[in-house]
Amino acid sequence: MQIETFKIFRDLVETASFSRAAELNAITQSAVSQQIRALEKKFRTALIRRHKKNFSITAEGKAFLAASQEILRSLDNLHDRLQTLKSLGAGNLHIATVHSIGLHELPRNLKIFRRAYPSVEVVVEYLRSAQVYQSVAKAQSDLGLVAYPARRRGVIVESHWKDKLVLICPPTHRFCKRRSIPINALSGERFISFAFDQPTRKAIDRIFRSHQVTIRRSMEFDNIETVKRAVEIDDGVAIVPHATVEEEQESGSLCAVEIESVDMWRPIGLIQRRGEQSAAVRAFVGILRKCDVL
Repeated sequence: MQIETFKIFRDLVETASFSRAAELNAITQSAVSQQIRALEKKFRTALIRRHKKNFSITAEGKAFLAASQEILRSLDNLHDRLQTLKSLGAGNLHIATVHSIGLHELPRNLKIFRRAYPSVEVVVEYLRSAQVYQSVAKAQSDLGLVAYPARRRGVIVESHWKDKLVLICPPTHRFCKRRSIPINALSGERFISFAFDQPTRKAIDRIFRSHQVTIRRSMEFDNIETVKRAVEIDDGVAIVPHATVEEEQESGSLCAVEIESVDMWRPIGLIQRRGEQSAAVRAFVGILRKCDVL
């Protein structure tokens, strides 16, 4: 049985016309009738009921129609997939990202993309937030990922994703025995923070101010990995995205504690240039848009 047979049957049922089905498939009405009779002979059942001026579809015909539509949809999807692969070729995809997203949340999406498009060379560059915007705007990167996205000239910002901020502390700290703490419990704590110009630092500082929490800032670092290591050795505390400490929490080197009654969700933004994007960029963005979290 050829694929064209499924299309002929679908077109016949949907148009309710032998002549129209013949026209859509560039064959004669007689050929349409012969195809339908051949199907009925093959499956040993009537698919349509013939009348003088029209016809109706049998229950078996409805089942065959549903199968035909599914097969044809799959064929269309396969065609689109092959065209995408062809257009991607052996291209490149350059992603600029901040450390916390690039090291801990981006990898699972990259794995999906690389499995689907193995011929595309993916380069991930780790930059500070302001540099990510600049890199995309200047066409040095195809797209970027930042926390607490903001509008910037020359780029399009899209934000559908978020991650949870939690308090982290070493196993010896008293907070480690708690599942959650109120935000004001951090007053007076030795606090290890991100650098002053980072969006996550600014958001955390706003939360402290709004709840009149005064911390003792002991150290500042510009990337998530250094913040975590400092907490491990300095017996201080920090606030970081939960996804970035899952391994340490599992190994027991750090404790993650929820902060009560405060909006601790950190929005994540996708940065793109305006105008037409490459097939590789469109394919990767399509993967991201299927996720609630990166």
